[in-house]
Amino acid sequence: MALPAPQGRRSSTFSRLLRHGFTDPSAAARLLDTPEFSPVRDDSVLLEALGGTADPDLALLGLARLVEAQSPEGQQKLLSTLVAAKPLRDRLLGVMGASEALADHLARHPGDWRSLVTYESVDLHPTTPEFEQALAEGIWGERGEGRSRADALRVAYRRSLLGIVARDVCGTTDVAEAAAELADLATATVRAALQISYEEAPGDAAVSRLAVIAMGKCGARELNYVSDVDVIFVAEAKEGVEEAKALQAATRLASRMMRLCSDVTVEGTIWPVDANLRPEGRNGPLVRTLSSHLAYYQRWAKTWEFQALLKARPMAGDLDLGQAYVDAVEPMVWQAAERENFVADVRQMRLRVVENIPADRVERELKLGPGGLRDVEFAVQLLQLVHGRSDPTLRGPGTLDALAALAAGGYVGRQDAAALDTAYRFLRALEHRIQLFRMRRTHLMPEEETDLRRLARSLGLFTEPVDTLRKEWKWHAREVRRLHEKLFYRPLLDAVAHLEPGETRLSAQAAGHRLEALGYADPAAALRHLEALASGVTRKAAIQRTLLPVLLGWFADSADPDAGLLNFRKVSDALGKTPWYLRLLRDEGAAAENLARVLSAGRLAPDLLLRAPEAVALLGATDGLKPRGRAALEQEVLAAVGRAEGAEAAVAVARGVRRRELFRTAAADVIRAYGTEGRPAEEDHGHAIDAVGSAVSDLNAATLAGALRAAVREQWGDTLPTRFAVIGMGRFGGHELSYGSDADVLFVHEPRDGADDHEAAKAAFAIANEMRRLLQLPSADPPLPIDADLRPEGRSGPLVRTLNSYAAYYRRWSLVWEAQALLRAEPVAGDEDLGRRFVELIDPLRYPAEGLGEDAVREIRRLKARMESERLPRGADPTTHAKLGRGGLSDVEWTVQLLQMRHGWEVPGLRTPRTREALAAAHAAGLIGTEDAQILDEAWVLAARVRNAVMLVRGRPGDTFPADGRELAAVGRYLGYEEGHVGEMLDDYRRTTRRARAVVEELFYEG
Repeated sequence: MALPAPQGRRSSTFSRLLRHGFTDPSAAARLLDTPEFSPVRDDSVLLEALGGTADPDLALLGLARLVEAQSPEGQQKLLSTLVAAKPLRDRLLGVMGASEALADHLARHPGDWRSLVTYESVDLHPTTPEFEQALAEGIWGERGEGRSRADALRVAYRRSLLGIVARDVCGTTDVAEAAAELADLATATVRAALQISYEEAPGDAAVSRLAVIAMGKCGARELNYVSDVDVIFVAEAKEGVEEAKALQAATRLASRMMRLCSDVTVEGTIWPVDANLRPEGRNGPLVRTLSSHLAYYQRWAKTWEFQALLKARPMAGDLDLGQAYVDAVEPMVWQAAERENFVADVRQMRLRVVENIPADRVERELKLGPGGLRDVEFAVQLLQLVHGRSDPTLRGPGTLDALAALAAGGYVGRQDAAALDTAYRFLRALEHRIQLFRMRRTHLMPEEETDLRRLARSLGLFTEPVDTLRKEWKWHAREVRRLHEKLFYRPLLDAVAHLEPGETRLSAQAAGHRLEALGYADPAAALRHLEALASGVTRKAAIQRTLLPVLLGWFADSADPDAGLLNFRKVSDALGKTPWYLRLLRDEGAAAENLARVLSAGRLAPDLLLRAPEAVALLGATDGLKPRGRAALEQEVLAAVGRAEGAEAAVAVARGVRRRELFRTAAADVIRAYGTEGRPAEEDHGHAIDAVGSAVSDLNAATLAGALRAAVREQWGDTLPTRFAVIGMGRFGGHELSYGSDADVLFVHEPRDGADDHEAAKAAFAIANEMRRLLQLPSADPPLPIDADLRPEGRSGPLVRTLNSYAAYYRRWSLVWEAQALLRAEPVAGDEDLGRRFVELIDPLRYPAEGLGEDAVREIRRLKARMESERLPRGADPTTHAKLGRGGLSDVEWTVQLLQMRHGWEVPGLRTPRTREALAAAHAAGLIGTEDAQILDEAWVLAARVRNAVMLVRGRPGDTFPADGRELAAVGRYLGYEEGHVGEMLDDYRRTTRRARAVVEELFYEG
């Protein structure tokens, strides 16, 4: 009978450990049950700290080994300090949770944990002198007693490394600062190793001056945890010593220093010192004099060797000699861009690196693979070498610093530089954490789930760590590849490198390389378009050759670069001989970028533009993309209708205005969503969706006004025998139209004094039908379908009624759904007084005094439930259907409308046809909580944006996400998701609408 309690305790412990991220809670529980852990076994602070590490199981195992290695007094001291001191707890457990190798070191050297207990301010960001002092104490001080110099160096190195890792995993330093600290520790280590060499061979030290030049990542102070330390040795004879003898002595010193760092002893190894970047590589002498170095560089050096010298800095030994070496080679570095085939050589070297990666490793290679670290480094170095000869600000050795300087100097777009900086930091952090685990030199992403989980958590990805890590890595790699090609294959570089006079030309070969790299689905077709655009000696071809390198980059920043290039060719074919078009693209920087965004974002905007290409002028005008407003549009349309001959010609003009305004609205929407180099993407999505809804509603209202004027004038001249008004309904009345929405309307008329009622009704019916016909005539312009099915009795009822007939019907027969539909009624065209009186007629119906009765509320709920079960298209996913799906437009609108009908009589703010305005008014009146209002608003805006995105991308309306991968990516791009993140987009949509549905269930069905 005593079994349940222990079983319960085990179950409780098991659950706690699982909650804190342990993957093997049984093993963890056994470790915690050992006598050594009895003082802290139930300490929640310790468990919390373990749960915050990259690998709680690994951290606990490392801690157990460290505790076991202590004396009894030491165990008590360690555990009590660990529980009491949060800084130590975070640092020590963080290190052991990220690095099995450093946990091994601590188990072998159990006193080294004390180096993590306290930090002086100087210890937060130590540099070379601090590391030199720490190494000296570990080698020549008390701590080094009893050990060989090589072993003492290794132990002292690892002890200093503990601090760097602790600062890194705890976030005290970022990845760039950690890399700089590693390089400084490497510098101090090489100096210590060289000092040991001098100590062991004082005779060699006495006859030679030896300088060690740091190269590669160490030279740039951006070293990895485990990396070859690249060096070059330069030596000179001391006074009175023969050069040959001095070089032999210096070579022995250099060789001994390299072995001290790279040999494996009982304390392991540090890292290899690699001197293969020296002149002639492995075939050349290890050590040369300064003059010998210079002679080689002047006569024999290859382009890549000057590229490597970008990173050179004096590191150890005779620093004056080292500085003389750097000063002597620096001018040669900045003349390298003048070498024949310089750019081609650098490109080919990068291609060879990629080609030499084994096929089974390419996709996992962080450093050398496509979209890897080397892509960023090569691109930055190429631009440095091309432009740095005339701009000294670009001559820094560090990749990130050089990238910032390139952006500041205008050589790289600031957004591109920022994106590359972010991606490079992420990839370097990934590389650091992979190497840190076993302190092994590798650049391959692990494949095991356990390794990926630890890696993700070490980067702060605790929610679905493996999937999130994969997505983040793939996205950053794609981003690097895209931006690397944008910089690395800029065809302008050849011309800039040679400084040759003449026009900037885009060669077919360079275009082909770039097209393939930028992900064109049909590079051959794209190349044909480029050849057609750029070939020839005309002014048009010259301007387009100048523009194309930039345009290609902008097209590549879309989901469909092929369509962007094809559409640009079509526009150019139509307008290329028009002087103002060429001036617009050449002189108006924003116009060219805006055009590129619009042409590559989907089908709707390009289709509208290509029907009348002169509308491209809107993209360069100061206020060209600003909505014009209903009054200005109606004035233009009515003036154009008044000048036209016949109703069909008049409405054709009105539809032309509508097409132009649709393009203006769609172009502004696309540019807002994508952003430009000078203006970031719109972050207030609610404002953006309101802008589209209002603009489309205004231009449709103006078009209806024009069609009404044309229909009346055709048969009755200036005066119709009856007053006539068009009432907008649904999204039209609510100023919430999307690009593909029909115009939902009611037609109302009132015979003029003295007019025959029958003739007036006949005229009104004829006008309504004629408007519908005129607006759907076959034309190059998009039609405007009129839907009057929300009228009394629906399709069975008369198309047009008098105001009195509406009053009689609503008084006797109106159903609750009709009153609900009238919530969004607003006059949009025709007789203003009649429209105003119609609104006065329906106000008591849609905002009933004392609110809705319970029977009416039940009926609305019944209708909504029926609609949910019957109207969703067969096969549609209810979680992603923007209109009728869970938490979509319909859910939010019915919830808001129920609040309007119940409380509109007493809350004036609710008397609006606009959904978001009514929702805000309900919140202000205390009818809905802040969080619930935000959830509903966010879901409504998102669903509305999805509908707009689908229309913009496909050119036809839709309420669901496209099935085609490229179209889905384009929708994602509009919504702010970069390539490769469509899964995240769908997850976010479902999460947002799921939360909205929960609010709807509470407010609509239960409230």
